[in-house]
Amino acid sequence: MQQVNAAEAAALAERILYEVKRIVVGQDHFLERVLVALIAQGHLLVEGVPGLAKTLTVKTLAATLRGSYRRIQFTPDLVPADLVGTRVFKQRSGDFTTQLGPVFANLLLADEINRAPAKVQSALLEVMQERQVTIAGETHAVPRPFIVMATQNPIENEGTYALPEAQVDRFLMKVLVDYPQPEEEMVIVQRAIAEPVAVQAVAGMEQLAALQHQRREVYADPGLIQYAVRLVDATRRPARHGLAELAPQLDFGASPRASIALVESAQALALLRGRDYALPEDVAELAPDVLRHRLVPSYEALAAGITADALVAEVLARVPAPEAVLREAR
Repeated sequence: MQQVNAAEAAALAERILYEVKRIVVGQDHFLERVLVALIAQGHLLVEGVPGLAKTLTVKTLAATLRGSYRRIQFTPDLVPADLVGTRVFKQRSGDFTTQLGPVFANLLLADEINRAPAKVQSALLEVMQERQVTIAGETHAVPRPFIVMATQNPIENEGTYALPEAQVDRFLMKVLVDYPQPEEEMVIVQRAIAEPVAVQAVAGMEQLAALQHQRREVYADPGLIQYAVRLVDATRRPARHGLAELAPQLDFGASPRASIALVESAQALALLRGRDYALPEDVAELAPDVLRHRLVPSYEALAAGITADALVAEVLARVPAPEAVLREAR
């Protein structure tokens, strides 16, 4: 496997972002989180109204990385075989062959994921967690690396299904995509009416695998890990952390996957920024994206207009970060 250090990883990430930004205007936060998810080998749930370049971003990124890309438009009539594949009878030869579905790609875009029924969600759950699918008793591994980017429309609920909590918890982050600024939208319109720009591949799957391997080498001090665990524990047992007033506003807190996701995402963000060590600031910056979809606000909180983001902000404000962390193992 190709080896990279922190400086080389940051330079490679910068080249990838530069190429994507030749096509996608603005959305800096979203683009950075997409790269964090890729490097941390986690799936990403994206929520935003139609027309905010969610599909274009994933497609452009796949071309930039020379990776295979598939898009599945989730609809209520979708069945599991439409995702994972099925057995097909060949009349000429008189036997069955396996026809693999569109999940066999490096980057899978699950568009409007909450429009598919429970059976389809269960099929996607296996491939998200195990990186494999089972068809007629045979196991087939998906390509590596494998990342699911799923989108949701927050303003249209007709014909949608609530995602199972077990599936939501398997998304590394949930990112909210907002409307562009007027000056950005001006550039978007200008690019739309001009000749399309050809995307150049600046990296390959081997280089992405090297980034993912290097992420594991980013140093995470025990104090930083303890900080991530305290943040997550404060969503489960607020009174233990001096946040007793939050207890009636939270039905369920985040699972241990959230603690792991916070540290892994912080390592990936540190690598993107040219460091071989993670800081508490990395954890705090990523906490809203990692925690918002894992919290279940109570009816009391919802009635008062208190969102999961507001609860995360309160936890961040009240749980102290470590004053200093080591930047390398002693």
